[in-house]
Amino acid sequence: MVGAVQEGIVREMNGFDTNGYDKAAAAKQQQKGDHEEINKWFEEEINDDLKFCFALNSILHQGTSKFQEIALVDTKHFGKALIIDGKMQSSEVDEFIYHESLIHPPLLFHHNPKTVFIMGGGEGSAAREALRHRTVESVVMCDIDEEVVGFCRAYLSVNRDAFASDKLCLVINDARAELEKSREKFDVIVGDLADPVEGGPCYQLYTKSFYELVVKPKLHDRGIFVTQAGPAGVLTHKEVFSSIYNTLRHVFKHVKAYTAHVPSFADTWGWVMASDHPFTLTAQQIDERIKDRIHGELEYLSGDFLISSTTLNKSVRLSLLNETHVYTEDDARFVHGHGIDGALYLTETTGTRAEQ
Repeated sequence: MVGAVQEGIVREMNGFDTNGYDKAAAAKQQQKGDHEEINKWFEEEINDDLKFCFALNSILHQGTSKFQEIALVDTKHFGKALIIDGKMQSSEVDEFIYHESLIHPPLLFHHNPKTVFIMGGGEGSAAREALRHRTVESVVMCDIDEEVVGFCRAYLSVNRDAFASDKLCLVINDARAELEKSREKFDVIVGDLADPVEGGPCYQLYTKSFYELVVKPKLHDRGIFVTQAGPAGVLTHKEVFSSIYNTLRHVFKHVKAYTAHVPSFADTWGWVMASDHPFTLTAQQIDERIKDRIHGELEYLSGDFLISSTTLNKSVRLSLLNETHVYTEDDARFVHGHGIDGALYLTETTGTRAEQ
C-alpha cells in the first residue's frame, strides 16, 4: 500500500498508468484491430472454489503498506471501488447502504449522542455520516494505517468535507492502544474494521476480552457500541457473524443484530449493536429522530426499514440463538482471505465490440 500522492502526478505501476491502461495489452489490442478489445476483471476470492468478478474500466492506484494491500479501481458496474487485501471494502454506487447501516442506528437509538469514537474507518465515510448528526460535537477516527487514510483523503473526494471538519479528530494508532490510554468516555463507539482475516491486522478487535476490558469501560452510561460483523447471508453467516453476536452477548445486557443486502459485496451484510440500555424505539420515533437530528436526506434507512432489518430469516436467527462460540485471541474465526499475502487478481477476456 502506498500513501497519499498529489493529484495530477503521472504514476506507473505494474504496467498501468494512472488512467489504468496496460500498455502491453493496449499494443496487443491494436495489433488485433479495432473490432476487438480486451476487458480487465478484478477477481475477489470468496472461497477456494468461488470467485466474484468485477469488470474494470481502469486501475486508478495500487500499492502495499506494512499492514495491508490497497487498490482503487474503476469498475464498470459499481464505479470507483476500494479494495483492501483483495476484499471489496466499498464502492461509490452503494457504499451508502453499508455506512448508513453502520452509523445511524446506534446514534439514533442513543438519547443524545455527542461524542463518537470510530475504530478504523480510514476511508472517511463513517465519519462523514456521524458528522451529519446535529447533536454530535466530536468524532475521533482512529485508524492504524496512515497510508490508507492518506490514500483515501487524496482520492475519495466525497469525504473531503468530513476530513476537513473541525469536529473530526484524526488519530493514526492502534485502536485498542488509543482507547486504553484515552481519559475520555464516548456515547457511541463504532467498529468500522476490516473483516477478521487470518494474517490481517483486525481480528483481535473482535474478541471478548477487547469488548469487555477496553470497549465497555470507555462507554458513557447508556452508551452504545456497534460493529460491522461480516457476511450474514444464509450460506455465510456462520463464518463470523454469529460468533461476534454471541461474543457481545457475553459482555452487554442488550445486543441487537441487523442486516442489509449490499450489492457490491454480493451478499447480505451484518452489524451488531450492544448496550446495557435496551433498544426500545418504534419506527415512528426513529423517523422523528431522523428528521430532527440529521442534516440532509438519508438514502437508505427509515424507521420502518431499521426495525425490519432486525428481523432475521429463520436460518440465521436460529444460528444466532444457538451459537456457542466466543471469539478469543486463541479461538478466533476468520472469513476467507489472504491478509497481506493476498494480491489484486486480474484476468483478461477478449471479444468483439459487437459481443459486448
